[in-house]
Amino acid sequence: MAAAAGSKLAQLQSKACEATRFVAKHGGAYHKTLMEKNKHYVVDPPTIQKCQELSKQLFYTRLASLPGRYEAFWKELDSAKLLWKNRSSLKVEDAGVAALFGIELYAWSCLGEVVGRGFTLTGYHV
Repeated sequence: MAAAAGSKLAQLQSKACEATRFVAKHGGAYHKTLMEKNKHYVVDPPTIQKCQELSKQLFYTRLASLPGRYEAFWKELDSAKLLWKNRSSLKVEDAGVAALFGIELYAWSCLGEVVGRGFTLTGYHV
């Protein structure tokens, strides 16, 4: 058992060294091309104060967008209520799309739970 763990550890160390060499060789060029492509987003000079200012701007801009999001949520909810009220006039295609959407939401929820449990499939109460 210990020999197998030692072998796995040596294998992992070898892969880590290989990855480090790859990053050391290609990382600088990747960073340079990435920064060249996105230089219009960079604020000059890149100081700590400027980063803090931009962080505050992002926070308060998102905070300012909340009323619009709140209104959009209620509009969506009202349209869903209207659809539910007029469900007798719904087409089969619309009901099918709604059912598929519900199944997709459930699948994402299950996947999120598996990820939250550390990618284990055991210990679920079925």
